[in-house]
Amino acid sequence: MKFAVKTLVASCALALTMGLAHAQDLAPLNSDTEKDRIDWSQLQSKFGDVPAAAQGTQIGGVSKTLTNEYWRTLGEGYQNYAKAHGVVVTYQAAQSEGDQLGQLSITENLLSQGFKALLLSPQTDSNLQPVVENAESNGVPVINVNDAVIPSAKHYVGNVQRDNGVKVAEWFLKNRPQGGKVAVIEGQAGVYAAGQRTKGFSETISKDGKFKVVASVPGNWDRQLAYDTAATILQQNPDLVGFYANNDGMALGVIEAVKAAGAKDKVVVFGTDGITDAYASIKAGDLTGTVDSFPELTGEVAMETALRLLGKQALPRVVATPQALITKDNVDTFSTKGDALRQVLLKQANQ
Repeated sequence: MKFAVKTLVASCALALTMGLAHAQDLAPLNSDTEKDRIDWSQLQSKFGDVPAAAQGTQIGGVSKTLTNEYWRTLGEGYQNYAKAHGVVVTYQAAQSEGDQLGQLSITENLLSQGFKALLLSPQTDSNLQPVVENAESNGVPVINVNDAVIPSAKHYVGNVQRDNGVKVAEWFLKNRPQGGKVAVIEGQAGVYAAGQRTKGFSETISKDGKFKVVASVPGNWDRQLAYDTAATILQQNPDLVGFYANNDGMALGVIEAVKAAGAKDKVVVFGTDGITDAYASIKAGDLTGTVDSFPELTGEVAMETALRLLGKQALPRVVATPQALITKDNVDTFSTKGDALRQVLLKQANQ
């Protein structure tokens, strides 16, 4: 196993170096700040109808894990859009969000089977880099879909990760003007999304000097670890006023720790992703909020992007997808699905 891990690290480092050199004037991707971008809602008006896919077109999708509802829902978006356009999708994932080798092996296998495009949601910014280089050299488009960012990726579909944290911080500034101590439960170290979400929250909430981030600790996307970490933070900071967790699974663990500490009435908890259990918790009055990035729609937009690329349309490097802060005030508005939710989000985009 040690040899395998060393091989993965070495191959990722080599591929990253080769990829950046091969990209020439294509700068390492920062999906939040890349200027060559378009909003998802403008694809139709700017590029017209989606080109018809050749009969029998197969597209492969690989996500972090199917144990997290977010990634299952993203896959549903792939399937829904593909079915409507006569495309076959194979969607697979690693056993856990820490199984980098497993995810790499799955992706290599899909590439070897001759899929026409790959939709990849890597576990880290580098673990799928070797496949990206191989795919590009064989003329297979690769779309990096949330939330780790492959530096040499030519195409990315996803939301502005920093804004997830910013939106939560802005809620605190507006609704807790007296300030106080807050804590962050981060995602996996070294993952772009986790870093950006944490940075967006911490930098924004610290602007007026009334709030202090007393702890910012990795929870590795794990609910139990988040519970244990939050319990410790609450013991050390009995006057804490709130938590921000980088995903909803961790946030749900945090709210259980808050309730166990008898602090539910004074400590608010926010998550990220907008999974079903987060919505239910908000409606029940437990979780204060989540930043929904609408994975089903994101999957649909990613599949649309793949079909447009296969149709030789010259799309911007980043296709930005929507996100919204969900609290008790608007949870019913965003509880719809399918076309109804799409219309809500289109209205939001045009405001």
